[in-house]
Amino acid sequence: MGFITLMPNDPLIWNFIIGVVVALVYVQGIILLMEKMVTNGKLSSDLSRKVIHIAAGSFIWIWLFIDTSDGITSLFNIAVPLLFFFTFLYKGYRGSPDDKDVKTMSRTGDPRELLKGTLYFTIIMMIAGTIFFGSYAGFLMMAVVGWGDGIAPYIGKRFGSRKYTTLGREKTLEGSLGFFVIALLGSLLFWIFLGVLGALDTPVLADPGVELLEILIVIISCCFVGMVVEAFSPADLDNILIPASTLITLLVVDFVLYSGASFIVFFRPLL
Repeated sequence: MGFITLMPNDPLIWNFIIGVVVALVYVQGIILLMEKMVTNGKLSSDLSRKVIHIAAGSFIWIWLFIDTSDGITSLFNIAVPLLFFFTFLYKGYRGSPDDKDVKTMSRTGDPRELLKGTLYFTIIMMIAGTIFFGSYAGFLMMAVVGWGDGIAPYIGKRFGSRKYTTLGREKTLEGSLGFFVIALLGSLLFWIFLGVLGALDTPVLADPGVELLEILIVIISCCFVGMVVEAFSPADLDNILIPASTLITLLVVDFVLYSGASFIVFFRPLL
């Protein structure tokens, strides 16, 4: 998978522009839009959280524009998640219920909610952007937790009628199915964007050495396992357990498809 850059001789400045300026405008723009819609009563705080969740999880679109010729400056891709990590940490301890971020990204208006799932999500974003930057593992873990977990609770509350209980938490079949379908959609979109567009210099529709059927098996497996983990996950820990389950699933599928030798395939940087 390649990269798109307009400044091939200056990766430091280019990666700063993409990883900090563009990414911040993207994420902050979504948050400000959601804040305005919640304030005007056009959107519930619950739905705004889901939109932000999905949009933030999709931050990895900037990977296609990160210049990897200078390895260290590619870390600018986690600048915004790092900024929001400290923002949530501060507002979780010092913020008030009237704070716009608290209203937009918490369920009950309690600032300390930002210290749980919301904060964990920024940590996952940073892990994806460092250890798993540019890999199948990186974009799949963000697709499954960002898209699947982002929409499942909303679908369950809005359309769920077939209820079941796991670990004392009430879930719905509609919500779980929504998780699987939306996570699958997000994974396919990320693969097309990063795996296909990012590999325009190759004659195949994915990274060389990985067959289309194998990719579909991997994506479907990760989404299914993520759905099950979301159903049984304790409250506020799903943002950690779901991406962890994606990585474990990749290891298992690697072993099944390649007898354990494909660690270099699904976990290696494609950029």
